[in-house]
Amino acid sequence: MSQKFSKDDVSSHNKPENLWIIVDDDVYDLSKFQDEHPVLQRVAGKDASKQFWKYHNESILKKYQKQLQVGSLDSKPKLAAPPTPPPSPPQKEAVVPTAESGVVVPAPGPSAQEEIEAFDQFGDLVPYADPGWYQSQHSPYYNETHVALREEVRQWVEEEIMPNVTEWDEAKKVPDEIYKQMGTRGYLPGLLGMSYQTHLTKTPIKSVPPEKWDFFHEMLLTDEISRAGSGGLVWNLVGGFGIGCPPLAHYGKQEVIDRVLPGILSGDKRICLAITEPDAGSDVANLTCEAKLTEDGKHYIVNGEKKWITNGVWCDYFTTAVRTGGPGMNGLSLLLIERNHGGVSTRKMDCQGVWSSGTAYVTFEDVKVPVENLIGKENQGFRVIMTNFNHERIGIIIQCIRFSRVCYEESVKYAHKRRTFGKKLIEHPVIRLKLAHMARQIEASYNWLENMVFQCQRMDETEAMLKLGGAIAGLKAQSTTTFEFCAREASQIFGGLSYSRGGQGAKVERLYRDVRAYAIPGGSEEIMLDLSIRQALRVHKVLGMKL
Repeated sequence: MSQKFSKDDVSSHNKPENLWIIVDDDVYDLSKFQDEHPVLQRVAGKDASKQFWKYHNESILKKYQKQLQVGSLDSKPKLAAPPTPPPSPPQKEAVVPTAESGVVVPAPGPSAQEEIEAFDQFGDLVPYADPGWYQSQHSPYYNETHVALREEVRQWVEEEIMPNVTEWDEAKKVPDEIYKQMGTRGYLPGLLGMSYQTHLTKTPIKSVPPEKWDFFHEMLLTDEISRAGSGGLVWNLVGGFGIGCPPLAHYGKQEVIDRVLPGILSGDKRICLAITEPDAGSDVANLTCEAKLTEDGKHYIVNGEKKWITNGVWCDYFTTAVRTGGPGMNGLSLLLIERNHGGVSTRKMDCQGVWSSGTAYVTFEDVKVPVENLIGKENQGFRVIMTNFNHERIGIIIQCIRFSRVCYEESVKYAHKRRTFGKKLIEHPVIRLKLAHMARQIEASYNWLENMVFQCQRMDETEAMLKLGGAIAGLKAQSTTTFEFCAREASQIFGGLSYSRGGQGAKVERLYRDVRAYAIPGGSEEIMLDLSIRQALRVHKVLGMKL
C-alpha cells in the first residue's frame, strides 16, 4: 500500500460514515464495519493497535488486510534489508580409497560422508511449535526439496486457507475450488503412500522433482495443511482421498486405474473409503455389507450400509469392503463402487467435530458393480484393508501431532499477551508447567513418527505390515492421547475464549471438538494399544525372542 498519512490525517476520519483506525502503523478504513463492531466509535481516528490485538489474532488481520488497508503512517519505519548470509564454509575434501598395489590406503572417515547441514530458520520460531529441523536443528531425513515444498505449502495455507477456516467450518463446507487446487497443485498424486504418479497427472507438483518424492514429502504436505487447525478442513482435502485412493492405486486393475485415477488426481472427481458399518467399526472381520456374484459372473450385486464415511456426501467413487464369501476375514473383498452405477444414496451426518468433512451414511441397494472393479483378489480383501490401515493411521498421527503443536503454539502466544493478577500468563509457573508437559509429549511423538516414516520408506509393504503394524498402532494411540491432552491444556490456558466459537480461541475450541474424531476412527485407542503389544510379541517370537 503506497499511500502515506500523518496521524492528523487519520484523526479527521472519526465519523461513523468515515471511520479510519491505525493498527501497527497501518491505516484501515472500517466505515462499513459499524454494524459488526459498534465499539469502533471509541477508537475512530486513533491508534487501535492495543485494542485490536487484545481481541483478535493474526489470521483476522491477514483475512481483511487487502480489502481494508488504505495506506500506512508516514512515520512507519522502513523494513530493514535482510542480513547478508554468512559465506559458505570451504568444502572438505573427502578421503577416497584407491586401488594401488602395495600401498595401504586409509579407510574413508566421517569427512568422506556427505555432511548434513542444518537448514535456515523457518516460521515464527516459537520453541516446539514447529519440528526441530524448522529451527536450525540437524536432521538426517530432509533435504532441499523438503525445504522447497514446506515453503510452497505454507504460503498457500497462510494466504488462501487460514483466513477462511472458521467461516468454512461454520458453513460445514470447504469451497470446491480449494479441493480442486489440491489437484492442480499436484498434491493429490503425492498422498498415495507410493512413488509420485506422473503418468496419471497433467499438473505435477512444482517444488519437488517427481522422481525425488518420498514419504517425508507426503508427511510434510499433510503436516503443513494441518497447521490451519481444523480437522474438518484436513479431512475434506486429504481424508477420504488419502484412505480411499491408495487401495485402488496399489491393487486395482490397470484398465480401471487408467480410466478412473486421472480424474481423481486432477481434483475433478472424489473418492472415499467405505468400511465402517453401523454394527462393525474396529471389528472389520465381521462386517455384513454383501456382494453376490451374478449368474453370468460379470457383476456383483451389492446391498448394505456404511456409516461415518469421510467425504461420502460428495464422492463419485467408494472403495468398499464387502462380504463375498463366508464369515470372518477370509470372506471379505474390496470393490470400487461408482455412484453412477445407481442404487447408491448418501446423507450427511451431523457429528461432534470435523464439521466440513462431509461425513456420510451410505446405503447400497442392488448396486450392479462390474467384476473388473474388484480391488485385489476375491475373498482376500482383508489383507489389503490391513495394509491400508498403516497408511491411514500414519495420516492420523501426522495430523494429531500438528494439531497438538497448534494448541501449544496458540497457548504460548496467548500467554505472552494475556495478563492476570498483575502479570502475563507466561510468568505464572503453573502455565509454564502446562506448556512443558505439552511440549515433551509432542516432541516424543514426533520423533517416533519420523522413525516410522523412515522405516516405511525402507521396507516393502508386506514387511511393513508385519513389522510396523503394531508400532504404528501404538503411535496412533500415543498421538491421539497427546492431542487430547494438548487440546484440554490449551483450553484451560485460554479460559472462556476457548468455549466460544470464533475469535482468539477459535482454533482451540474447534480442535477440542475434533479430538474424538481422531481417538476413535482408524482403530480406537484401546484396540490400538492391545494390538501394539499382541503384534509385537507375535513378530518378535518369529524373529527369535528369548524370554
